[in-house]
Formats: sequence, structure tokens, C-alpha cells
Amino acid sequence: MVIVTTIRRDVLILPAAELGPSNPLPPLRTLDEMHRIDDRDLVGLPRDMARQIGYEPLRSVLPERIRDGYERERPLRGLDTIVIENDRLRATVLPGFGGRVVSLFHKPSETELLYRNPVLQPACFALNGAWFSGGIEWNIGATGHTTLSCSPVHAARVPAPDGGEMLRLWEWERLRDLPFQVDLWLPDGSDFLYVGVRVRNPHEKAAPLYWWSNIAVPEERRVLAPAEEAYHFGYERRLRRVPVPTYDGIDRTYPLKSTFPADYFYEVPDGRRRWIAAVDDTGEGLVQTSTDALRGRKLFVWGSGPGGRRWQEWLTEPGTGGYCEIQAGLARTQLEHVRLEPESDVSWLEAYGPLTLSPQAAHGKDWEAARAHAEDRLESVLSRDQVDAAYAAWLPYADTEPGETLATGSGWGALEVLRGAHKLPGTPFAEHTLGDDQEPWRELLRSGAFPEPRRAGPPGETLVASHWRDMLETAPAAPITEYHLGVAQWHAGDLAQAVRSWERALELAPSLWPLLRCLAVADEESGNHERAADRYAEAFDDLCRERRDDGERWTAATAALGREAIEALLRVSRPADARAVWERLRPATRARGRFRLVEAELLLAEGRREDARTIFDEGFEAADLREGAETIDRLWSRLSDEPLPACHDFRMRPPTAT
Repeated sequence: MVIVTTIRRDVLILPAAELGPSNPLPPLRTLDEMHRIDDRDLVGLPRDMARQIGYEPLRSVLPERIRDGYERERPLRGLDTIVIENDRLRATVLPGFGGRVVSLFHKPSETELLYRNPVLQPACFALNGAWFSGGIEWNIGATGHTTLSCSPVHAARVPAPDGGEMLRLWEWERLRDLPFQVDLWLPDGSDFLYVGVRVRNPHEKAAPLYWWSNIAVPEERRVLAPAEEAYHFGYERRLRRVPVPTYDGIDRTYPLKSTFPADYFYEVPDGRRRWIAAVDDTGEGLVQTSTDALRGRKLFVWGSGPGGRRWQEWLTEPGTGGYCEIQAGLARTQLEHVRLEPESDVSWLEAYGPLTLSPQAAHGKDWEAARAHAEDRLESVLSRDQVDAAYAAWLPYADTEPGETLATGSGWGALEVLRGAHKLPGTPFAEHTLGDDQEPWRELLRSGAFPEPRRAGPPGETLVASHWRDMLETAPAAPITEYHLGVAQWHAGDLAQAVRSWERALELAPSLWPLLRCLAVADEESGNHERAADRYAEAFDDLCRERRDDGERWTAATAALGREAIEALLRVSRPADARAVWERLRPATRARGRFRLVEAELLLAEGRREDARTIFDEGFEAADLREGAETIDRLWSRLSDEPLPACHDFRMRPPTAT
């Protein structure tokens, strides 16, 4: 048989915002993650579900950094892509952005099966900030969008089960210290993209695992899944079991019929085939199916209300249609983490392709008939047995060593393999990928001592896993070592010991501001807001004295610390001190939209209400506005009795929700 599937590099040119530098301050607190529920809602849940909701929730996004350096200017840029193509489908992958599949084009019908965003605009939706909408994303780590959303992954050619080639993507997920791989291939003549996924736990203790494959599709669809009930979760953070398709008199399988953003986690009965589809008025659309290990299915909708519409506009450009997400995961809901046993792995196979249904059946009022029709059509084009057979055929190839390298990810996996001597066939983390970020930790591993930085500047990233914390505890107690040890202890929940480590380092440290900032966060967490404000002010003074230049790292550090310091000082009603911090920020920093919002808060605290209102009248865009944040709404309510301007209406829940 002649294999006609091809894999090639290409470049995608589109308006794309620069990511900018990461925030150099260690994220000792999580960003406000919306997917947490009221404890009252745990009562009556299935026991395994309740247990998994409480299993190892994320304490922080350490060792990652917050990615908040982006703005909203979108010059035309060329993004490296990898294209995998046969005579029926063409899939376009962004290896520099988590391996996102940004396009799945069906050639015979000349149809884009996904929601394809015409721009790349980061917004603060990932666990560590920057994320963008569109395509198929591979979410691993913890509840929320992966920290790898805007990070590179490794990519290479690998032999496919049918004798052709497949594209392997792999990385080391740092929140849970788990290596994973995603293998994509298109069998000759197939209308379906096959995706083999494996996550491994090479450690001697169990690890919490989270995985959801998120698929963005146009929202003018009906979503079909093999379920009669779902768990509804809205931004009021309540989880409730509801009927499908109709809830509160509205058919919720049509995304635009909901008013507010919401999740619907479908309760797929045991033994039923796992699938989810989204079809338009003509019955045409996309279907995703998998082997049974990927048990969960979900619909996310933005809804038709003003907040959801504003977020849709925020994530793309004017005139672009909206999207919803159909998703598939390892658990019933995204509030859960499953247990991955020591020295084990979990794997499954997914398939993505076109689905053609009778429009009358797909959109009929008989839900059972609509589901049965969709499932029968899926079985006729890709049977459940075929999916299971494809998975069985792929498994022996999961360990095959990659061939030609197509993209390079981070060096963190190589460092972990060097430390743990892990054997991970099929996903090599080569030593040559180690870089400057890993070098101090490599030296700690080699010599037992953490090296002093060669030049003044914001400290690098802190590794917080128990094995690195143990090494820091036995290393010579230099100030930089005590700083990193304190961060690792904080992440482990040993807050008192973290404070002691930072206080010890203060006695000899040439650079005080990183330690003072950590101690300020500790004071805030303990409720001592006055002392926190004092320490923030002192930290900012020290940074300004030490700052060497206007380079990217120092500018990012000044902006990040200044923003936190102003907020801390305003919290204890010290606007004069906050103004002193503001005046020392760079003019370019003060002009950024997110800092215009800070300035409005400062002006209001100074009693300059009209000046604060002028900032709204002049207009601003806070690029890193957090998903679900109500900061602008609350500030506006203090400035005016008028309705919140539409351009600032990002509200994602009913006004009466508490």
C-alpha cells in the first residue's frame, strides 16, 4: 500500500500578540481559580467523585511562573507550525504553544471542523496566566487550562502503526512532575485524526492526575452526547445535577440558549461508548470519540449574556463568530483529580473527524432519538471496535524512539531525568536541551551547593518537588539557597519554616527585595496587613536602589512588585505611600492598561473621584484581566451609579449570585 500521509514544517502568519516576559516573582498564591465548589455541594455526590474532588487540590502553580507580560497589540507574526496531512484531512499544530491543534480541515467538504481563531490573543485563563482560544488543547496538570498553553513542547516524527509516520509531542508537566506524550496520525484515506495519549508516573509515590482534551467549535451548534443527566457548574461556584437536554425550561444543548457561562459535565453511563459531537443546522459538524479510559464529556458555553459576549470579543477580533467547547477527560468533572499509581502509566486513544447527521433527527425534540441517530452514524463511519483496534495497534509504537526532531521544548524534563535516572522510552529528554534556567539546579545536583548568581537580578525559578527541597535543606546555607528553600517550604505547606528561611537569608543577602516580598506575602496570608505593607514598601525601595538597567527582567520585576506594593498599601489606607511607589514606575509601565486600572484605584483612594472616572472615560484595556474577575465592576460601582459600560462588562454570573 502506498502511504500518502505527510508531516511537514510550515509557518502560520496571523495577528499575534507577543507573550512578553514572565512575572519574575514566585507565585506563592494561586491565581483565583474559578473551579472550586461550595462544600455543601459535596453532599450526595457519588463517593468516588467526592473523593476525587478532595484529592490533592493545587496549592500553587510553583515551580511555574505567571505569564502576564503580554498586551493587546497584535502585529502580523509568523508562527512555526507542523502540518500532518492525508488525502482527507489536514491538521495544523503549534509546537510553540503547547502542541495546540489550531486547525482540522476536511478536504472533501472544504470544511474547517474546529473553531479557528483568526488571531492569537493571550488572556488570563491558564493556571499560570496566558492562554488563547481556539482549536484542540491538551490540558494536563490540575483543574484549569494547562500551564503549557503558551509554552513549547518537544516534537518529532515517529513510525505510525500503519507503516506511515505520526507526529509525537511530549513534555514534562511540572505541576505534578509527570512526563506525557501525544501521538497524532492520519491513516491513509481516513476521515479521522487519531491521537494516542500516554501519561507516566516515574516516581515511587502516587501522583494526582488531571487530563481534559478541549475542543473549540463554533457556537451555532447543537451538542450531542450519550447522557440524560449532567452536572452543571456556573461561576457562582455551585455544582448541581440537572437533566439533559432541558434544564429550567431551556434546551441547554444549544450554547446560545444559555445566558451565562457554564459547564455541563455529562453523566455518561458505564458501558456506553464515549463520544461527543457538535453539529450545525444542516447536521454537519465534528465528533470526538475515545477508548473508555477517557470517561468524561463536557460542554462549556459562554452564553448569550453581555459578559459572555464581551469575553468572546476580548479573545479574538471584531466580526469573528463565537465558540463553545466540547471536551473529554479522565474524570466525570474537571473538579476532580485521579490517582496515578507509582511507576505506572495511563493511556488511551482519541479520534476526531466529521459527522453528518439528518438535520431533522439531530435537532428533533426527541433527545433519545437524536442521541441514537448520532451514535448510529458514528458507528457506521468509525466503529467502537475500530477505535479499540487502533489503540491496540498504537500501544507497541508508544515506546518507539523519535526520529527527526521537529521542535524542541523545555530543558526541565532533561534535568529531572538527569536527577532521577528515569527510563522513559519514546520520550527522550536529551541533556543538550538543558539551558541557563536549569544550570543552577544542575550545579546543585552535581556539587550539593546552589551557586550564587553571577550578576545582580531577579532570582530564577524555584524547583519545589520534595527531592529538590531535600537537596536545598542539605546545601550550604547561602542567602540564595535560603531564598529558594523558603519558596519550596512554602509550597509544601510549611509556612512557618519558610518564613524562618527567608528571615535567615535577610541577614547576609546582598539583594533584600526578593526576600522582603516573600515575607510580605506571608504577612498577608497570616492577616498582618500593616506589616505586609511595610515590607512591600521596603522591598520596592530596595529594588529601585538595586535596579541596574531598563532591560526586560528588571522592568518586569519593577512592574510586578510595584503593582503588588500599591495594592497592599491601599489595603491599609496608605494612599500617599502607594503614590510614592506609583511615581517610581516607568512611564511605559504606568501607561499599560492594567496599570491604568491600578491608577484609578489609587486616585479613588486619594479622594480624586472625578480623575478616577476620567480614566474610564478615556478608555483602557487591562490585558491580564482574570477569568471571572469582578475588579472593574466593583471599582465602577464606587465611581458611578450608571450601568457598567459594555466594554468593561466581563461579568460571568448572575448579579444576585453569591
